[in-house]
Amino acid sequence: MQDNDLRILRAAAIPTALVGLVAVVVAALLAGGQGALGAGVGVLVVAAFFTISLVAVAYAARISPTMMMAAAMGSYFAKILILAVLLEVFSDSTVWNPRAFALTVIACTICWTIGEARGFLRLRMLYVDPDTKVPGQYQGGKR
Repeated sequence: MQDNDLRILRAAAIPTALVGLVAVVVAALLAGGQGALGAGVGVLVVAAFFTISLVAVAYAARISPTMMMAAAMGSYFAKILILAVLLEVFSDSTVWNPRAFALTVIACTICWTIGEARGFLRLRMLYVDPDTKVPGQYQGGKR
């Protein structure tokens, strides 16, 4: 992982952890221990899913832009599939509060997405390499 990737991860993970902490406290106050557990599991699911995606895309970006896009789409579809399976497996669970879980996942996903976008906007990366030589282009006196 490059330094830019770590900055983006930090920009998304820190606010999400704070939102998750608030969600766990609110869920504990409103729904007791089951609410706190549901919210805690929700925070962990969001953090794990988005961190794995960011690491996969960062690794694939070193290979090629095509692989980066494939990794982004593949990790997105894998997250959707795994989340659907998790929701189906635990749909009848009485261990935690499913409403606290769902609301925490939604809040943390929104927070992570905003944090990640903000992290990207704060990066000062060049989109074009200014030293690139294009074949056949006039090079200032040489041909």
